[in-house]
Amino acid sequence: MLKIIIGNKAYSSWSLRGWLAVKQSGLPHQELVVPMYDEAWPERRIQPDLAVSNGKIPTLWDGGIAVWDSIAIVDYLNDVTGNRLFWPTDKAARALARSMAAEMHSGYVPLRKACPMNVRSIFPPQAPSEAVLENLSRIHALWDEARGRFGAGGPFLFGAFGAADIMFAPVVFRIHGYSLPVEGVAKDYVEAMLSHPWMVEWVEGAKSESWVLDQYEQGPDYG
Repeated sequence: MLKIIIGNKAYSSWSLRGWLAVKQSGLPHQELVVPMYDEAWPERRIQPDLAVSNGKIPTLWDGGIAVWDSIAIVDYLNDVTGNRLFWPTDKAARALARSMAAEMHSGYVPLRKACPMNVRSIFPPQAPSEAVLENLSRIHALWDEARGRFGAGGPFLFGAFGAADIMFAPVVFRIHGYSLPVEGVAKDYVEAMLSHPWMVEWVEGAKSESWVLDQYEQGPDYG
């Protein structure tokens, strides 16, 4: 059975991606939530089940095989489920989906820094910085392209829910939680993602947590 080790559901965007990937696989799994950045964290992160990843969250165990970093987890689970659940089958769609996922994995630093994920809070609207608006413009353009070219089969980026949606899930929570501007195709996509049963389940799990990290509770930092 798989075991996915994740951090605080309220705040950990990378954990969300790994957890969604496990859910998408449909494979039996255990879930272990470990509170991050409390006084026990320095010791917890060097225990054998996390030391292998240098304390990176999420970490996936498949028997004696460890996989860490959310995009690596997506690709590993794609392999073990027969390359049929995560990426589009169409060659052009698959190329766009992989490119979007990789860009999400490495990019949009202003948005990440200004709006840390906090799924338990809705902050009042504020005028975002120019850098954050540029990130949002790029994200919306990619969503429009994916939906316009390949989204006819369902409400998600490439129709059916898949790896690209998993990678952009924390952005959806950021847009919602920080009341960021969104309209048209992007707004419809955000609403579809927020109503997905796994996203709803994640939020409910976050609400049941008692841990509070002050650095995530201050609202946006637009500089």
